[in-house]
Amino acid sequence: MVRGELLYEGKAKRVYQTERDDVLLVSYKDDATAFNGQKRGTIVGKGAINNQLSNAFFRQLEASGVPTHWLEAVGERETLVRRLTMLPIEVVVRNVAAGSLASRLGLEEGGRFPRPVVELYYKRDDLGDPLINDDHALVLGLATAEELAAVKQMALQVNEVLQGLLERAGMLLVDFKLEFGRTVDGQLVLGDEISPDTCRFWDLATGERLDKDRFRRDLGRVEEAYQEVFRRIQEVV
Repeated sequence: MVRGELLYEGKAKRVYQTERDDVLLVSYKDDATAFNGQKRGTIVGKGAINNQLSNAFFRQLEASGVPTHWLEAVGERETLVRRLTMLPIEVVVRNVAAGSLASRLGLEEGGRFPRPVVELYYKRDDLGDPLINDDHALVLGLATAEELAAVKQMALQVNEVLQGLLERAGMLLVDFKLEFGRTVDGQLVLGDEISPDTCRFWDLATGERLDKDRFRRDLGRVEEAYQEVFRRIQEVV
């Protein structure tokens, strides 16, 4: 597949056109950001790890009936995906109190919820990606009621699949962010990535953080945490 015009460069990825209108090439970067870009740095090897982890997760999800944009890995840090028109919504699933939810609701980090919590965020960097509800999404025209119901159902299915996979790898799936989009023929599918950049992974035995919180909170051993997640997932897929 020929790498064509650079269509988009974000915080963690570059997206290129290919010779097919409906297929794009995603190239993962080592750049790291936090707090809406206020903190910046580099995590050596992150791009290659996130690409390969995302591919492994997407393959497992496809096998479990979750439609995704994933097509084919074409390099250590590059993957072919279906072109999507993305919904301007981030869907966050939380199994454990952590991060912004813990501080927002005055909860102690680490408490497990009796059921998953699903949240929606409006993808607007200039507004700080605010938390919204279904009514906000509808009046803003971000998605239809049917699409909101579908993404929530898929998000919970993703949660179920990933929880089982992570537990086999000795990790707790604390929370994670998903993004969805429409294919050129109108199908609603999972897009973006699933990696330590977009998820919180804690060691089941020790509670050690194995994700981007190590970068956010200056905990050190960031590269080692990403490598450890990659090693464990390779052993169970």
